[in-house]
Amino acid sequence: METKKLRGMKYADLVQELEDAKEELFNLRFQLATNQLDNTAEIGAVKKNVARIATIMREQEIAAWKAATSAKETADE
Repeated sequence: METKKLRGMKYADLVQELEDAKEELFNLRFQLATNQLDNTAEIGAVKKNVARIATIMREQEIAAWKAATSAKETADE
């Protein structure tokens, strides 16, 4: 999935997308072990997608934390 589309998604949707990608990676590894996988490059592509989703999730967590921290500091003043 494209990074722009992922960045536009909500956190809960990203969690679901990450679960789906991990399940797909599991299935690809299973196919590889049973010699049913024709294109082994799919594994690398899915792994990159998992990392991409995890990175965007972390960026959103950090942004939310910064927003909460700055709001708390503003309220304390």
